[in-house]
Amino acid sequence: MANVSSDHTNRAKADRGLETPFGDETLDIYLNETAYWSNVPKCVWEYHIGGYQVIKKWLSYREKAILGRGLQVEEAEYVTEVARRIAALILMQPDLDANYEAVKADTWPWPEEKRAAR
Repeated sequence: MANVSSDHTNRAKADRGLETPFGDETLDIYLNETAYWSNVPKCVWEYHIGGYQVIKKWLSYREKAILGRGLQVEEAEYVTEVARRIAALILMQPDLDANYEAVKADTWPWPEEKRAAR
């Protein structure tokens, strides 16, 4: 299982605009003693879908004890891609929420006779 370290809590000045959506805490996600993902925003690591912490769950299914082998380079790169996609979702969340509310408020009403036929 991946170990998590919060060594990288300060971001570079170039990242200051991202502190609001991502917060200012980042983590190092250790796969083993030498391989890790550095400076992962805490909200990306903790992102849940369907009740599961996405990256943690994905990594748990790829433990050496389960697969009988270590993580392949392509699989490690995929974790980076997943983290970037989650970060994009977090950045888009206010727009996604606003779009959902707009659609919900403008639904097509069912005619009364169709409701009775159900």
